[in-house]
Amino acid sequence: MTLNQYQMQDPTMQYPKITNDGSLQSEPGLDATLNPKADLGETTYQGAERLKGRKALITGGDSGIGAATAIAFAREGADVAIGYLPEEEADAKKIIAEIEAAGQKALALPGDIKDEAFCQKLVADTVKEFGSIDILVNNAGKQEFEADLQQLTTEHFTDTFVTNVFAIFWITKAAVPHMPAGASIINTTSIQSYQPSPGLLDYASTKGAITSFTKSLAKMLVEKGIRVNAVAPGPIWTPLQPSHGQPPEKLKEFGQQVPLGRPGQPAELAPSYVFLASQESSYITAEVIGVTGGNHLL
Repeated sequence: MTLNQYQMQDPTMQYPKITNDGSLQSEPGLDATLNPKADLGETTYQGAERLKGRKALITGGDSGIGAATAIAFAREGADVAIGYLPEEEADAKKIIAEIEAAGQKALALPGDIKDEAFCQKLVADTVKEFGSIDILVNNAGKQEFEADLQQLTTEHFTDTFVTNVFAIFWITKAAVPHMPAGASIINTTSIQSYQPSPGLLDYASTKGAITSFTKSLAKMLVEKGIRVNAVAPGPIWTPLQPSHGQPPEKLKEFGQQVPLGRPGQPAELAPSYVFLASQESSYITAEVIGVTGGNHLL
């Protein structure tokens, strides 16, 4: 997929609607096998040194929104560490190569953020390699569709909360002592925090928690000069969706219900993370930026 995302154009036509036969991937999903492919900004994102000299840690940085953000951060001048599951190594290698191609240091950190000890190691290894963490992006998440409340197991519900909420707490708590004044924390919440869908009860609940966590943490850390914000994506075409994040019938017309009439691409999310990470957003904290295709957050 090649296009000029900087050229003025009709946003409803900027990317095609997703044509998918409803085929599912096993969890966790991979960009390497995603069909159709997502735009991570590999051939489009142009940096302007907004993050020159910064050190960033991104969870879920191997694919989807996290991968697009990693590419953008590197092209803006940041060294980037990415956390990901070992099963996602194929995707991670590609993003590590993109970071290095931008002339920046890259650090691959495989492991499972459901493990508190790994979350602490994720931070420790980043600090050991980079010296500090100037930008923390808590992006990794679990989404698994289940329409029947009686089939939503305690294990499923717990796994979603540990991955999406507890891990953010563990990673952030470990990272803050290594974050200087001027640092930025960016959490990935969701339109599901504001307009929850049936079938995503556990996921939507965690995203509501992340939104509140973001706003409360921002007030807690403001005296340290650390800003905390979030991005709330709408329907974005990533491996999260076909790896049981949506049922097959919803994949066939994924994202077409929003006002813009199509799903978003990861490359359309990355600039929001860059903005919140940069000094250009110095007067913004405790805020959520919606990238939803026109669906409202409130």
